[in-house]
Amino acid sequence: MTTLTSPHDLLAAIPFLIGYHPQDSLVLVALKDEAVGMAMRVDMPVGVSAEGYDLLASHFLREEADGAFIVAYVGEGAVDPENVLINTSAALVRAGIDIKESLIVRNNRFRSMICSDLTCCPPEGSAIPDLGSSRIAAEHVIAGHPMPFENVDGLVQSIAAVASSFESVWADEVQAFWVSSDSEEIQELQRDGATAIIDLVGEYREGRGAEDRELAARVIGRLSDIQVRDFALGSHTDESADYYWAMWRDLLRIAPRGFVAPIACLFAAMAYERGEGALAHKGLDRGLGDDDQYSLAHLLRRVFTAGWPPQSFSAMRIELHPKVVAAIFG
Repeated sequence: MTTLTSPHDLLAAIPFLIGYHPQDSLVLVALKDEAVGMAMRVDMPVGVSAEGYDLLASHFLREEADGAFIVAYVGEGAVDPENVLINTSAALVRAGIDIKESLIVRNNRFRSMICSDLTCCPPEGSAIPDLGSSRIAAEHVIAGHPMPFENVDGLVQSIAAVASSFESVWADEVQAFWVSSDSEEIQELQRDGATAIIDLVGEYREGRGAEDRELAARVIGRLSDIQVRDFALGSHTDESADYYWAMWRDLLRIAPRGFVAPIACLFAAMAYERGEGALAHKGLDRGLGDDDQYSLAHLLRRVFTAGWPPQSFSAMRIELHPKVVAAIFG
């Protein structure tokens, strides 16, 4: 993440950090040795006890952060943002976290709770510069990151099911590759699923995406097997991550009912590793909407909510992957 040197930089970075422009939100950004780390977004707290604010601060301790940025995004008639920022700051200070900046954003203007210089921080606030013209936006776009969505609805729609996913013919094609846990050919089916994933990623690497309908159906269907899903979870490397990211997003949108949850978990796990926490949770929402008992989705929800460092999650799946490969291929 780029260095943030001003409130303008901070306000430009937050939509990229959480994936969309926040509204009626409290956003906290962790710093460790001046480097930007975790970004948290929660609804503006109402009637929260000191213990509730301490719980927010505990995530920064888990991140081993030494500093924090705090921003309250509020509309007209909203809960008193000053009181929320004061309570949040107090909890972070109790945890030993230094408050680098504390801002209130309202009506496209911002003001600092820390700065008392009226020449740079007038009571009416300062206008927020256009995001598209900021240095932060330019650096993110050059790095290949998309511009943030206008609001959370745009984020949700980016992974919503497309019309073709509801076609009965397509559902039948995918169902043909469903894996029964008591199949006499279970290992052969698992190998077929793992190989199909590798082949489909190769299609993405060549720029063809999911054009091979039979191959896409094979991957979606075979992911009904937990071993195939766990193979997929650990398959990507730094070099192949962008291809897997595009593949899971596409498959999440075209997966028919009953086959969404495994792909949603794979997509959410990658989103979390990429620092896109809001998108990770929305991915899990899609999975649990398809199967509210899917155990991996519930496990990932607990991991994400606890603020487990993405690096630790990545290290865990990399460590487990050779064991899954050995179980499938022998």
